[in-house]
Amino acid sequence: MVAALVPPPQFDDATFETYRADPAYPSQQEAKDRLIVFSGGGAPAERGGLFRRAKKAPEMKPGVYLDGGFGVGKTHLLASIYHAMPARRKYFGSFIEYTALVGALGYQKTVELFRGADLLCIDEFELDDPGDTMVMTRLIGELVPTGTKLAATSNTPPNALGEGRFAAQDFLREIHAMASSFETIRIDGTDYRQRALDGHAQVLDDAAYAQVLTDASAAGTASDDDFAGLVRHLASVHPSRYIRLIDGIDTIGIRDVAELDDQSAALRFVAFVDRAYDAQIPVRATGEPLDRVFAPEMLTGGYRKKYLRAISRLNALTHS
Repeated sequence: MVAALVPPPQFDDATFETYRADPAYPSQQEAKDRLIVFSGGGAPAERGGLFRRAKKAPEMKPGVYLDGGFGVGKTHLLASIYHAMPARRKYFGSFIEYTALVGALGYQKTVELFRGADLLCIDEFELDDPGDTMVMTRLIGELVPTGTKLAATSNTPPNALGEGRFAAQDFLREIHAMASSFETIRIDGTDYRQRALDGHAQVLDDAAYAQVLTDASAAGTASDDDFAGLVRHLASVHPSRYIRLIDGIDTIGIRDVAELDDQSAALRFVAFVDRAYDAQIPVRATGEPLDRVFAPEMLTGGYRKKYLRAISRLNALTHS
């Protein structure tokens, strides 16, 4: 589990140079420049004069929180921090992976494991479960005094009706004991995954689906599952182990997709989609379009941001 705490394969080569800041949203370039400093790269080069003296980089807190909507490149920037920071001991994982480690080892052993680490990157810091949030806040509180730097992104918490874009105030409120250790870096923008798409997940008829899976099986390994069966199986596996379900899979096939009206099942499916997206595994499906898999009332509730992010990722995976 510890060996798996590295950026997902999609971000193996993520760097600040490959992060393409959208000029329509200056906060993206500003965030990139600030994070280069945080990673030990020094102040960005001053433009405009041959002999202009570079400004001294402002003091940074031990933690940075990347505050932005889905699809603005937060995880890319988080992975860029990981790759750029000259650290001997550094870790990158989702919130679920860290809390699963605490569950497996116990809190104190996890503290000892990470004590002395140079960097901890936490992607999608969960604000939905007060117990897990408190555990992670305590863990952060133990590590910061020992010199560990932190970088995090997060989702929005329950009851944040109508939210789904920026979560900085929610994040800082939930980790109030450690809020002063974080500098919030806001990243505006539109979802890059939708820029080249028509906004809808691709749906195949039965014949096309069968042919696609035949071709995929000839080139690699393809799964073929009934949607209802997949949803039932996810309930029997801890979300931290979903990555093992897709290990070695080159194409995910899902038949007879139907709308989900159970919140727990929907949230498990979101976690599954996150792992598939991290691994960049194409999804081929029949039935309802995957961008309509969550019941309309879910998209106005407290988990709205999670569902919208999953829809964005499903759209991208069905077109990949």
